[in-house]
Amino acid sequence: MSRLFGTDGVRGLANSELTCELGLRLASAAAVVLGTGTRPRAVVGRDPRASGEMLEAAVCAGLAAAGVDAIRVGVLPTPAIAFLTADYDAAFGVMISASHNPMPDNGIKFFGAGGHKLDDDVEDRIEAAMAADDHPRPTGGDVGRLLDAPDAEERYARHLAAAIDVRLDDVTVVVDCANGAASAVAPHVYAAAGATVIPIYAEPDGININEGCGSTHMDKLQAAVLEHGADLGLAHDGDADRCLAVDSTGGLVDGDHILAILASAMHRKGRLHEDVLVATVMSNLGLHIAMREAGISLHTTAVGDRYVLEELRRGGYSLGGEQSGHIVVPGSGTTGDGILTGLLLMAEMVENSKRLADLASIVTVLPQELINVRVADKHAVAQAQSVTDAVAKAETELGETGRILLRPSGTEQLVRVMVEAPTPELALGIAERVAGVVATVGE
Repeated sequence: MSRLFGTDGVRGLANSELTCELGLRLASAAAVVLGTGTRPRAVVGRDPRASGEMLEAAVCAGLAAAGVDAIRVGVLPTPAIAFLTADYDAAFGVMISASHNPMPDNGIKFFGAGGHKLDDDVEDRIEAAMAADDHPRPTGGDVGRLLDAPDAEERYARHLAAAIDVRLDDVTVVVDCANGAASAVAPHVYAAAGATVIPIYAEPDGININEGCGSTHMDKLQAAVLEHGADLGLAHDGDADRCLAVDSTGGLVDGDHILAILASAMHRKGRLHEDVLVATVMSNLGLHIAMREAGISLHTTAVGDRYVLEELRRGGYSLGGEQSGHIVVPGSGTTGDGILTGLLLMAEMVENSKRLADLASIVTVLPQELINVRVADKHAVAQAQSVTDAVAKAETELGETGRILLRPSGTEQLVRVMVEAPTPELALGIAERVAGVVATVGE
């Protein structure tokens, strides 16, 4: 039987794969596993997609049926739910969102006490509780209640404001809110810090989330930054746990650049624990080179923010993230926070009196080529002798001037071949050669 939980909660096509019935059962099972104490409470939030309304109702019903009070905070970013779980001293938190996925999808993810993501074994216990479905049901006054939290957004905004100690009065920023959970709170937070804010795609109607906008569609933000002569642009995804940027020239500033800027700043201020930055294996070799030259050690993990979080917790490190703009600063939050990332980035511009393009120039991105090869058995193909020989030959050819990464997809029968090299032509040539071997073996 396949596992219900994926790499980031339970996701699927809303009202087809992810139904109200499933949401109710999932919430009740989570209440059994996570709802410790005599009268446990859970924070419940969502992004603005239309299906979130019905799933919120189902989740709250499931919690109440299990004797848990549901604190409804409405439409807020995923990191806000993590923060508020700790701030309200709740037993756990529930976020209803499919992040950067298209509008018809939705998802349900959980945070444990303190706002931390769940370990695999805890998710397995929730699945087991769903299968058992024989838990006692409270009656009378022991049934859970639904509580509204009108101060939730302001609590989260105050938490973000405390992350920087400079004013942003001379910064003009265009903010692409992806018609998502950041639409109200991100412009408010940036403006409260002093920035002149030009919001775009900040009018969610339940249908338009992530539609041609946000961190997966950067062209609109690039055009807006140039049109308004802004100092920078910030792009969030549907649940605002990511942030990518655009400099004043319209140039893209991805997660690797952002990590390098923030790591260098923390290193300079003595706030980077053991001078370590955590990133995934997909980070560009340019980041590795920049950090080595800055005296910072780069620890790499498997792809996925949960693996970055695990390494951050394991070593007590101060900063980690992904090329996609999912940046984690444990001193200011338990999960990736796109709005926090935007604040920290603008604060660095102000403190250094530098343009974002100048700060980002610390990383020279090597040309990268990624080829996805569909195969019958991704793990068998990745371990085949002819494939490992092809990879070894490529590594010898690249030496220290580039790298090759071959890995099975986490969700599909694909083998991903990624090559970085001094020139685009060399990267493409090596990637195509290795991909050809993978395709032959995978037939």
